[in-house]
This record gives sequence, C-alpha cells and structure tokens, in this order.
Amino acid sequence: MYTHIMVGSNDIARSKTFYDALFTALGGQPGMQDPKVERVLYLHNGAVFIVTRPIDGQPATHANGGTIGLGAVDPAQVDAAHAAGTAHGGTAIEGPLGERDTGLGKAYLGYLRDPDGNKLCLGCRLPAA
Repeated sequence: MYTHIMVGSNDIARSKTFYDALFTALGGQPGMQDPKVERVLYLHNGAVFIVTRPIDGQPATHANGGTIGLGAVDPAQVDAAHAAGTAHGGTAIEGPLGERDTGLGKAYLGYLRDPDGNKLCLGCRLPAA
C-alpha cells in the first residue's frame, strides 16, 4: 500500500539517536546517513522509514491526527522498543502500554512521540482467545 514513510526533523542527529534505539529494539539496524542531504534511512523487512530535514527549508512539524504504526513480534518487543524510545528522547503518550481491543481484535500497544512530536504506535496482534 505504501513505498515508504518519511517524517521531518529539526535535528537529524537527535532523531538518529532516537530511531536507532527504537528500531534496534524492534530487530532492525541503525540508520544509514545520506551524505548528500540531512537524511537518515532505515531498511527492515522490506519497509523503508526516512527521517529528513524538510526539503522546503521550513521547520519540521508533526501531523495533527497522524499516527505511524510500527510492528513488533510480541509484547516483550513492544515493551523493549517503548523503553528504548523513552530513554532516547521520546515521550510516552496515550496511557500505559498494554492490551487493547481494536476493530481488528486484541492487540498489545504502546504510544510514543518522537523528539519532533511525530506520533508512533508500537504494537503486535494477540492471538484470539
């Protein structure tokens, strides 16, 4: 459905520290710095996530109402990624981590804002009872 997700940042080094910790906790690798532009690329399981300074030169801002969902293999990985994110400049939001009923069944979820305010949902589906 999509080819990549890109978020803006006003401080690429700060964002790289945050996302390196977050994605490593989710089984990925640290980001690759693009030497031509202020941009960091993350490649994992066929997905591409990019953090960039806005091309138009304006300040980066987060999307009001936007959420980026990042998949985990199990609740322990959600917990680890959430802890890594909050330890590296992220802010826990939307209540405590835990099981929630969604329109697609039960899931284990945790929410963060990255250092630039982008909303992230870390989660995994839970087996049906």
